[in-house]
Amino acid sequence: MKRFGYAAAMVILLSLQAPALSQVTAERYQQSIDLRDDWMYLTENVADTPRWIENTSRFVYRKTVPGGFSFVTMDARTGEKRPAFDQARLAQGLGAAMSTRYEPLRLPFNAVDLVDGESAIRFRIPLSDLAFQCSLSDYACEPYSYDKGQPRGFGVVRDLTVPADNSPKPSPDGRWEALVSNHNIIVRPAGGGPVTVLSTDGSEGDFYDPESITWSPDSTKLAAYRVRPGFRREITRVASSPPDQVQPRVIVQLYPKPGDPVDIDRPVLFHIESRRQFRIDHDLFPNPYRMTEIEWRADSRSIRFEYDERGHQVWRLIEVDAETGIPRAVVSEEPETFVNTHSQGRRYSHDVAGLGREVIWMSERDGWNHLYLIDGRTGRVRNQITRGPWVVREVVKVDADKRQIWFAANGMRPNEDPYLQHYYRIDFDGRNLTPLTTAEAYHDVVFSTDMEFYVDNYSRTDMPNVLELRRTSDGSLVSEVERGDISRLVAAGFRPPETFVAKGRDGETDIWGVIVRPRDFDPTRQYPVIENIYAGPHSSFVPKTFWPFGYHSSGDKVVGMQALADLGFIVVQIDGMGTLNRSKAFHDVAWRNLADNGFPDRIAWHRTAAERFPGYDISRVGIYGGSAGGQNALNGLLFHPEFYKVGVAYAGCFDNRMDKIGWNEAWLGWPIDEAYSHSSGVDNAWRLQGQLLMVVGELDMNVDPASTMQVADALIKARKDFDLLVVPGDGHGALRSTGAIDYGLRRQFDFFVRHLAGESTPNWNAVPASPPPAE
Repeated sequence: MKRFGYAAAMVILLSLQAPALSQVTAERYQQSIDLRDDWMYLTENVADTPRWIENTSRFVYRKTVPGGFSFVTMDARTGEKRPAFDQARLAQGLGAAMSTRYEPLRLPFNAVDLVDGESAIRFRIPLSDLAFQCSLSDYACEPYSYDKGQPRGFGVVRDLTVPADNSPKPSPDGRWEALVSNHNIIVRPAGGGPVTVLSTDGSEGDFYDPESITWSPDSTKLAAYRVRPGFRREITRVASSPPDQVQPRVIVQLYPKPGDPVDIDRPVLFHIESRRQFRIDHDLFPNPYRMTEIEWRADSRSIRFEYDERGHQVWRLIEVDAETGIPRAVVSEEPETFVNTHSQGRRYSHDVAGLGREVIWMSERDGWNHLYLIDGRTGRVRNQITRGPWVVREVVKVDADKRQIWFAANGMRPNEDPYLQHYYRIDFDGRNLTPLTTAEAYHDVVFSTDMEFYVDNYSRTDMPNVLELRRTSDGSLVSEVERGDISRLVAAGFRPPETFVAKGRDGETDIWGVIVRPRDFDPTRQYPVIENIYAGPHSSFVPKTFWPFGYHSSGDKVVGMQALADLGFIVVQIDGMGTLNRSKAFHDVAWRNLADNGFPDRIAWHRTAAERFPGYDISRVGIYGGSAGGQNALNGLLFHPEFYKVGVAYAGCFDNRMDKIGWNEAWLGWPIDEAYSHSSGVDNAWRLQGQLLMVVGELDMNVDPASTMQVADALIKARKDFDLLVVPGDGHGALRSTGAIDYGLRRQFDFFVRHLAGESTPNWNAVPASPPPAE
């Protein structure tokens, strides 16, 4: 059913209105609002990246079928395919658990894990905090938590209102078990017996974390963190319109912000027989933002952990001698700007054979993200394993026996989009670099548990997904699992975005982006331009894979951009400097400078596009985005009002002092200083010249909604006009991922049509509506 349009109502609306200005009709709005639903089910055999069933030769994946999606398992050895589960029964079971109704071919998740001997499935529901485990015998579904142990606010402040897991930790030889009693470490014989108190210095304000206890492999020693708790900052939100009651409801969340004191973890060593305690000197790790879990070397002679210093300008691998308690820095990163600790896959170290004599270490010390072989005894670089003007994105596997590494990288292949991801194998000494993927596309590769097989899911924005099964030993093709068919989608009018490359602010660096034009594009007309922006430094965001559907805070997918373009705009997306997956220098532009957002590169790109393409009117440029993209959209209006005239900002982290601690300190540093104010939409609200619409969900659990309200307050004090839409009951999606998405889209469309295109919009309140159903 169309969520927004009622055809009869549209006819009535048109008969009521005789526009004085050129008007985008209600039918045209309806077509754009419905475009995603109209197109999304027109493809076949477009597969998502599979997941291997652990310790088997089978994998499970989702693919498109007429009317929706089906989940399939395949055996790599036999080639047999079969349905992964009964989707009709699962729709009933999950619907019962969530008090709603699901169509079997339109289940609300895109990936599953088969668990418990394949007797159940486990999955997350995207754009929510919900996860479930469902039995495959009776299809009963229960909520599931992937987060084990004591919760932490953004990973750095323990939630002390929730007890830690203090179940006894057995020694490897089975003789002992360790736990915490009255904030201190005790051990006792397995199964009970006299207690040995190992520490007496623990207290409520300086306690031993039972979840951190780890035994040496030889069972003679253990280590744990003693914790000085940080500041418990809480954010209070009011659910104004809860669906199950008339009165509002208060929701409280543990929410550390930049500058807040975090938990300070100090490692402590114990010898069991002698009851000796080693208070380890912390001069090498004096001010931790976060410490990784303590790990024992295989020979029980030392422990290791990694230290991320507050401010993210020092990252060290620390080794502590288990006999003396003396620490040393095995390797240390201390760049002039920052160590990227926030992006997935960008901090990696691996003890070869678990002994610490050799360490595989990831670093940007030569200006690009690469791998190094470190002598674990001296800390010196034995050799640089990978090198060149390209980026290692992720280490997949290290084989100590063969002395080989499997990894993902981008930018290595000449004359190709540098953001396209490929997979490789290389020897520890940097020789025998072997590509595992060759097609000019973006590749997602997953290996079987035993590394015998891998599946390669590759695509481009102009090429639907191909899913192949290959042998790891030689990369040979076992079978083509799926090949996407988009013929019906193309027949309906789909066109992929056009990739465009132009020089950035320095006149030398290539800046990559995409352009989406109206399907009825007329090159003799001038079209306003709208930029879909997300400039978060933690990744890059211009689409490189095929799947064009969906809406998300980090930017519309291609069909979302097409829906907006069809109302008479050219819509673009660009990765400027300050984003990830290029050189360290490219990324460093964001350091302590989030107001930059790559705008000098973006504006240069726009100007080149206007010179190159007909109809590209850069006298009328708008901008929109959500989350960090919301901040970016506001910054465009505040810091470049000569270029960006109209903006829509969803759920923005407009003042980085108000947002979550990790993401913001990662780029602006610590302690809090003028860099935060320079990037603040609150402190710079007085600069506003263009037209602004802000949208915020009152229950945003990602970005504090008060960030939006503080911008509104500053704008009012500066006597600026703006529009503000506060969405009851909505979260970080802010009308982008809820049942009211049709309303959110229409409000965004209206704002750009009215203020950027200069056209009148329908009088939506004249549309007849039915009263809500009785409670």
